[in-house]
Amino acid sequence: MPNRTVNHNNRNRAAYQVDGNTVRRMEAMPDYRKERRDRQEREREEELRKRRRAAARNQEKALRMSKSYVVFLTMAVTVFGIFCGAYIKLQSDVTARMKKIASLESQVTDLKADNDEAYKRINTAVDLDAIKGRQSMNLVCFMQHRIRSSTTL
Repeated sequence: MPNRTVNHNNRNRAAYQVDGNTVRRMEAMPDYRKERRDRQEREREEELRKRRRAAARNQEKALRMSKSYVVFLTMAVTVFGIFCGAYIKLQSDVTARMKKIASLESQVTDLKADNDEAYKRINTAVDLDAIKGRQSMNLVCFMQHRIRSSTTL
């Protein structure tokens, strides 16, 4: 007798298989897709746990510093501080020198102005025409004296 499957429509949805004089309930086909999804989800969760553990280990490792690293950082900060202090001192020295140069330049400008003023005062006080006249008189007298002395010889 051939195998027959009987399915009662609305009353009983379970499928039965008739095999000879016995009626057996058919087992549902296992849902491999659900099992695969469950397995993949478990694998994802396992991978996620591993990543979290690795991240936690890396974070702990990053937070731990060896003594040599601490000494290196301390020395680096100290050297940086020394260089910064030296730079600030050089900047203040340059500023002080610039102020001193400006002061000296203003003194030179004042002295030049005083010198020009004195020169103009002297030039206006001296009558050059009178000096030239006296010089020409002295030259005339000298020449006359020379002429007299050469004639007496």
